[in-house]
Amino acid sequence: MAEPNKWQQMNERVIAEYRATGGTVTGRLAGRPLLLLTTTGARSGRPFTTPLNYSPDGDRLVLIASKGGSPTHPDWYHNLVANPEVTIELGTETFQARASTAREPERTRLFDGQVAIMPFFEEYRQQVTAREIPVVILERLG
Repeated sequence: MAEPNKWQQMNERVIAEYRATGGTVTGRLAGRPLLLLTTTGARSGRPFTTPLNYSPDGDRLVLIASKGGSPTHPDWYHNLVANPEVTIELGTETFQARASTAREPERTRLFDGQVAIMPFFEEYRQQVTAREIPVVILERLG
């Protein structure tokens, strides 16, 4: 197995802290709405957990697949497109959800809603020109 890269190492620390504290983290993510998303690998079939910022939309949760303004989609997005049933850890609660990609005009409304809470997402939208940044809707199952 390959050595974890710096992002994987950071994510592992955030995940451990999140789980140990019931959803509170320190550092650059402190105070931001944060959840843990577990997807099933599109090729491997293995579970992958990623800490992500989110915004609420009624009973739904919204994620922006910005990958920090990268020209490519994040791995977690490819995974949930292939396998839309995901596990969410939100604070101390864990539940199953179904993920879908928002379409216009809802996509822009949801993106703008998250920008209002976390303005740095607007910077990502401005710097990513080669792809449309997907907006993901998570709806609780059961």
